[in-house]
Amino acid sequence: MAADKQAIRLNVWKAMEEARVGRFPLPLVGRIPNFQGAEQAAHRVTGLEAYRKAKTVKVNPDSPQLPLRAQVLKDGKTLLVPTPRLKAGFVQVRPEWVPPGEERRAASLSRLREYGRELSLSDLPPVDLIVVGSVAVHRDGRRLGKGEGYADREYAILRELGNPPVPVITTVHSIQVVEEEIPFEPFDLAVDWIVTERDAIATRTPYPKPTGIDWERVTDDELKAMPVLEEIRSLSLSDRPDSG
Repeated sequence: MAADKQAIRLNVWKAMEEARVGRFPLPLVGRIPNFQGAEQAAHRVTGLEAYRKAKTVKVNPDSPQLPLRAQVLKDGKTLLVPTPRLKAGFVQVRPEWVPPGEERRAASLSRLREYGRELSLSDLPPVDLIVVGSVAVHRDGRRLGKGEGYADREYAILRELGNPPVPVITTVHSIQVVEEEIPFEPFDLAVDWIVTERDAIATRTPYPKPTGIDWERVTDDELKAMPVLEEIRSLSLSDRPDSG
């Protein structure tokens, strides 16, 4: 199954390179690929009701979602960005912390902490909408990231902390919308909207989203690499009626 997923990723990266729709950072292989039209896709997201109603939006830290992260701040919404590999949890940037005209700078990964602050898990605000990057996505909502599972895990973390289910959007180039059958596993995160430089696609996905962390699948290496998981487990245990 993993090999099938990787084959789909490789096909998409190759197709983007051949069509010359990828852009910096290069090469595209091994990344959530940046693409020509990312700004148009971000603009299309702002027309969705789920976006208009959201007060706090969690957006992945990858390059193709930078225009949308900046737009979130321009629109007076709170931006929540996971740190790479969740090493330091999440960074919150509130719109009032960003001088007008500096939204793109504030939303860039290199400057994020200058304008925002890292939040402990217990201080995370309710999240109303989630935007994830993808390498490939099917019209029925199944998606592939770059293979490390962080988008899936981040959604599970929010649910584990008591956040209600929320809509999930991905912004991609239209070439990344594939016909191949993407393998789906219980811990995978399906998306509700696929937004490209051309259109917005409601997936009406039949695939359930994670309801929390499957602790049986968390390895010792993952606990070491992602200290946030140990913090979540501690918080979960402390919330149980028989704790203490």
